This record gives sequence, structure tokens and C-alpha cells, in this order.
Amino acid sequence: MKDFADLIKSLEVSPGEVAVFWLGQAGFVFKNSANRLVGLDLYLSDSCNKEFGFKRLMPFLLQPEEIIFDLLIASHAHYDHFDIEAMPELLRNGRTVLVTAQDGRPLCDRLSLPSEQIRYIGLGDEFDFAGINIRALPCDHGVLAPDAVGIMLSIGDKRIYYTGDTAYREDYWANPELKDLDLLILPINGAYGNLNEAEAAETAVRINARMTVPCHFWNFAEHGGDPMRFSKEIQQRPPICLIPLWLWVNIFSFSYGLTHRMEEE
Repeated sequence: MKDFADLIKSLEVSPGEVAVFWLGQAGFVFKNSANRLVGLDLYLSDSCNKEFGFKRLMPFLLQPEEIIFDLLIASHAHYDHFDIEAMPELLRNGRTVLVTAQDGRPLCDRLSLPSEQIRYIGLGDEFDFAGINIRALPCDHGVLAPDAVGIMLSIGDKRIYYTGDTAYREDYWANPELKDLDLLILPINGAYGNLNEAEAAETAVRINARMTVPCHFWNFAEHGGDPMRFSKEIQQRPPICLIPLWLWVNIFSFSYGLTHRMEEE
């Protein structure tokens, strides 16, 4: 989707601000005023269909060769977060740095990815790059992904918490590091140990970030996830700032990609 890639690359971000794009599933792109690009848990291919029969339902918004990222983050090694088909191309430029959870190591070795471009992180580890800080926080994705981590992403003075694929954990949400967040991103699909819509709503209320964005829905029929139900669950609880950002990110990114895909076809 060259047009979408061009939009990301050409967008001018004001100092002190961060642009956010949702690419489907749990994939996000962040851009700051210095034109640094961070890709988080990007799923750009249909590799889960090829490997496990989970067919991709969302449109393809980016091809991996269309953007050179400064940083890539993989919160764990499941293929819809560590895209084994896209990752070699994303790192081919020799410049992009991949920060991945420890369970990404076997995949990096299997794919013969360049070791000098890879950093492995576990719980409590940090990585700094050009004013961007990545900190690995606890994540409970069950026995199939014990090395999965949540991500605290600080870009300038903006603090973004991505829970990663996780179950409901009140002890995690009480972490003082989660105070005064600018953005909270969390799954709502309720499958494979992840938060469902009601649990995600309760998590959002407890953390009380300035803005909250749901993810991990609409990409696989097997996974579930209903953003409208999540919105209703939110409305039944104390008010938080949800609608403005998630409507912009999700509907704009989805409708833009879908419209241009239909035009091309």
C-alpha cells in the first residue's frame, strides 16, 4: 500500500507530539517530530494462515519494503507479533534495530537475521535510542508465551503503555509506573488468554490513561473481539478519554487502507 506508506513518511509531526497509526491486529506505527519511526508488533503478511490456518481478514496497509523503520519492537514470538515473513525484509536495510522479547531469539536464528541489529529484552530491561526509551513490563500471556512482555514506550515526554497479549492482572495495573500515561493500548479479543472486552474496559478504568486504544480484533475470525462491545463496557464505567483517539486511529487507518485496496482491485 504505497499511498499509506507515503502518508506515514510525509506526515509532519509537531514538536512534543507523537503520531499513531494502527495497522490491524496489534500492529502500531509511531512517529515523532524528528521523523523517527517505531513499529510495534507489526503483522504485515498472511504468515499465520500459511502456518496455522488463521486467515488474515484485515487489508494489507504496508509492504515491508515500503518503509525503513528506526526501531521495531516484538513483544513476543507469536507470528502475528513477530512476523516471520516480513521481518527479514524489514531488517534488510542494515539500519533498523529490532528489540524483541527473549523468545524471539530462536526465530532470529532460524531466519538468519543480522545479530548486530537485534537487542533482546526481558522483564525490567530497557533500551534507549535517539530520545526513545523502551522498557519491558510484566505480561501474562500464559504458558505458550512465558517470555512475552508489555512495553512502556517513552517518545520524548509522551508515555505509551502497550500491555501486550495478556490476561487480566490487577497486580499489574497497580504498578506506579502506569500513572499519568498519555496512551494505553490493550487487546480485547478474549481468546488465547487475552483480555476480553469487559476485562479490557475494567483495565482501562483502573489505569486511567489520558487516551485508550483497543487492538487485537477483526484480523482472525478465530480470535474474536468487538470494539463496539468494548465501547459499551467503557460507557458503563467512570468516564475515560477513549473515543477521540481510537476512532481516529482505527477507523481512519482501516478505511484508508480498505478504500485504496478496493480502488486498486
